[in-house]
Amino acid sequence: MGPLGYPEMVVIFLIILLLFGAKKLPQLARGLGKSMGEFRKAKDEFEHEITKAEDEVTQDTSPPSSAAKNTQPQDEKDA
Repeated sequence: MGPLGYPEMVVIFLIILLLFGAKKLPQLARGLGKSMGEFRKAKDEFEHEITKAEDEVTQDTSPPSSAAKNTQPQDEKDA
């Protein structure tokens, strides 16, 4: 399904106008705007949390320091 064009938008607007009436239309648009703002805010917070978790995982799996590289048991080193 492609993007909505001008004719489709006009038809949708007319259907909404018939369903809700001219007096309720500004109130409906205001509510829709607030809802979209809240949705955008929640989406941004979610993306921030995902990025933060990804950064923490990246830091946890970083290469070990040179002291931790020597993990062979003592008896194998002597042999």
